[in-house]
Amino acid sequence: MKEKLKKNILFIMFDQLRFDYLSCYGHPTLHTPNIDSIAKKGVKFTNAYVQSPVCGASRMSYYTGRYVHSHGAAYNNFPLKVGEQTLGDHLRKIGVDTWLIGKTHMKVDSDGLNRLGIKQDSVIGARIAECGFDIFVRDDGLWAEGPDGFYCDLDSPYNEYLKSRGYSGENPWASHANAGLTDEEELASGWFMQNARLPANIHESDSETPWLTTQMINFLKLENEKDPNKRKPWLVHLSYIKPHWPYIVPAPYHSMYNPEDILPAVRKESETGQGAHPIYKAFTENIIGKAFQKDEVRKEVIPAYMGLIKQCDDQMGRLFKYMENNGFKENTMIVICSDHGDYLGDHWLGEKDLFHEPSVKTPLIIYDPSSNADATRGTTNNELVESIDLAATFIAYQKELIPNHILEGRSLLPFLNNSQIENWRKFVVSEYDYSTSGIPEKLNVATKDARLFMIFDGRYKLIHAQGGFLPMLFDLKNDPKELNDLGSGKDINEEIKKHLDRLYGYLAEWARRSSQRNTLSDREIELMRGKGPSRGITLGLFDGTEIDQKFHVKYRGKGTRI
Repeated sequence: MKEKLKKNILFIMFDQLRFDYLSCYGHPTLHTPNIDSIAKKGVKFTNAYVQSPVCGASRMSYYTGRYVHSHGAAYNNFPLKVGEQTLGDHLRKIGVDTWLIGKTHMKVDSDGLNRLGIKQDSVIGARIAECGFDIFVRDDGLWAEGPDGFYCDLDSPYNEYLKSRGYSGENPWASHANAGLTDEEELASGWFMQNARLPANIHESDSETPWLTTQMINFLKLENEKDPNKRKPWLVHLSYIKPHWPYIVPAPYHSMYNPEDILPAVRKESETGQGAHPIYKAFTENIIGKAFQKDEVRKEVIPAYMGLIKQCDDQMGRLFKYMENNGFKENTMIVICSDHGDYLGDHWLGEKDLFHEPSVKTPLIIYDPSSNADATRGTTNNELVESIDLAATFIAYQKELIPNHILEGRSLLPFLNNSQIENWRKFVVSEYDYSTSGIPEKLNVATKDARLFMIFDGRYKLIHAQGGFLPMLFDLKNDPKELNDLGSGKDINEEIKKHLDRLYGYLAEWARRSSQRNTLSDREIELMRGKGPSRGITLGLFDGTEIDQKFHVKYRGKGTRI
């Protein structure tokens, strides 16, 4: 009987979590047993790629199941246009409530709402404004303030929580959760990476990650209080703010890791030397790239980053224990993923933005509680998967038909259920719009051309740059650390040309996909075939004998002369 019930979905996303900074993905000193426990009960995907290596664009692809090229929200704070369907739209249609706890980086299309006369405080308007989710609590976790005001114009429930707990200041997120104190009691902001090893000036239980975990547990408590006959299946997007910068973490996590735990930077001098791709080189020369090229920055930041991840894992243990003790583990699919990675100094870069593995490849672990998945528990899957696959997976998990004319991803359920799957994808795609940076002006690139595309077939990775630049190309079989660009040099042999042509063929194939005809499914279109005459359209007739007379009976009979 249980197998016939629609199941719940816990869709956990960490912000800026590198795939290789979990012990189940091979990190030698950062142990994450609670996340690992889900991998042991589910499937760990080793080749999962996001549709853009930047928060907002990546998340909009997760939430719509569509490529950036399709939904258009190509960078942080680019609005997701009114009319794009999201997880909430698809799941509510099949009886699944869809909730948010945490971050989305959603920017509302206010102009679109106004054009259609939709008020943002209406039910429809609120769902459009919140990326399709009903809000249990939303906090994007970036309450930074500059000369022109705050980065985010939303309210911060977390700041209000901190004030209720007695933390001082108008913005305790900045003065406590993401800052320490010097020996002289001076504020030591996490924005300055020299302070990364200080403990954040906050009780650990009040910091962002435990706070969001508590919100999730509160949601589950409310579910338990409902009449069992009135409960609906749900998806909760539990979207953590960390281990995203500012890189600072409360005690005891601030001192758990030391410089000895830092892995060597993956980089070599020739990457940025003569012949380096100009766009890549420009990113290495920005303020973030220059910072992470310094060993002193890596020595301060990476132990704090690891501490933030360890705190996340401990909170997973707290959450999973509650779920198990209260009957949720047995009927809830659990997904663990990230919106992108973090260079941490690899390839002379910091943050994310480009398409090396530390940035664009992410962890993806899926636990399916149904007996159909018993054969794959604890296994590893090496197929090429994309973040847009999750939306299709969630619908398939509810045993509903996937709207393939809208969703561009494919269900991963066959991989979980050990089923045959035909014609799996040959390549993955990621996109990046760098038009808001200073690089287009520096390189004399038009705004519309400030775009990058990645095509990766599992071995060769092509990075195409609009604007007349040579491509970048990496062979990850012979160069797994992506240190040798084969595409930007002057001497390109026939073998390399062959792979470039093939990958450019994939890019062209992808660009020709039917991505905007999304109001009618293929099946609906097929049912329309041959129905023209019955609706009164009889083009091509000479005297009517060509088709059954019932189709043109309305055009026969006596007329009235004027």
